[in-house]
Amino acid sequence: MRKMIPVTRRVLGEASENTLKMRWVYAQSLYMDNSATLDDLFEAVTTLEETELTARRVFGGAHPLAVDIETCLRHSRAVLGARDTPPPGSA
Repeated sequence: MRKMIPVTRRVLGEASENTLKMRWVYAQSLYMDNSATLDDLFEAVTTLEETELTARRVFGGAHPLAVDIETCLRHSRAVLGARDTPPPGSA
C-alpha cells in the first residue's frame, strides 16, 4: 500500500473516496499491528489526521466515512498514548 497510495493520489486525486479509504485502511493496519514501532504509530496517527480532515472537507462531518475515520483516529491515538508512556514502576 505504501507504493500504491501515491499512485492512487495522483490518478484519482487527494479527495477521491477510494484514495481516502486506501489511506484509512493503511493507517489502520499500521496501528493495529501488535509489532508496530512508535514510528509506525506516529505515521498512522498523522495519516489518519490528514485523511480525516480531507474526508470532513469533502463529505462533511456526518458522512459515514468521515465518522469511521474519526473513530479510527481516536483508537490510534489511544494505542499511541498507551505505548508512548512508560509502564508504571519503570523510570
